[in-house]
Amino acid sequence: MHTILLVDDHKIMRDGLRAILRHTGEFDVVAEAETGADAIRLARELRPQLVIMDISLPGLSGIEASIDILRHLPATRIVILSMYEDETSVMQAIRAGARAFVLKKASDTDLLDALRTVARGGSYFSPNVSDRLLLSVQRGDSSSHAAPSALDGLTPRELQVMRLVAEGKSSKDIAVMLDLGLHTVRGYRKSLMKKLNVNNVAALTQLALSHGLTRPAMHSATA
Repeated sequence: MHTILLVDDHKIMRDGLRAILRHTGEFDVVAEAETGADAIRLARELRPQLVIMDISLPGLSGIEASIDILRHLPATRIVILSMYEDETSVMQAIRAGARAFVLKKASDTDLLDALRTVARGGSYFSPNVSDRLLLSVQRGDSSSHAAPSALDGLTPRELQVMRLVAEGKSSKDIAVMLDLGLHTVRGYRKSLMKKLNVNNVAALTQLALSHGLTRPAMHSATA
């Protein structure tokens, strides 16, 4: 039995996944999480062999949670299960250390094939995702050929703060989500603007959007 941590902010999705996995007799769901922060905490406590991770989560994204989990638990294997199939999401998942990328519109069989492949030490990508990666490489658009990004000099924590600011979170919200002091968060915001040569949140948000760090936010961030 392979132990699994399910991470998705929709309970109906987690319930469906749990039912699929239970019927196989091969996988044991040891816990569920609906936020990136909870995923990190539960992964450290339970040390699951596999994590099924959604990308879009409240607070920390699935990509950021995956990076943190693998930093402390390198033997854990991450399977991304997402509705997004754009190249940016796929490449971010790969760079984060994910071993598989499965689309939510895929069949139960595809998901189980991915989990079995990853459990054996392999990698798995849904057909549509594989096609996009192949086209990206053929066009020379892969990360190894990409031009240097304005975000390349930022630390992982700065990228986290930048994404949350771009998604409309206030400094107080970010402090709670990342377990940081309010002054620390404000310091990160000032540092980001200096490093990126911008002087307001709107410009910072536009940079985050243009580099695929996030998708459009519904509300403006406040200090």
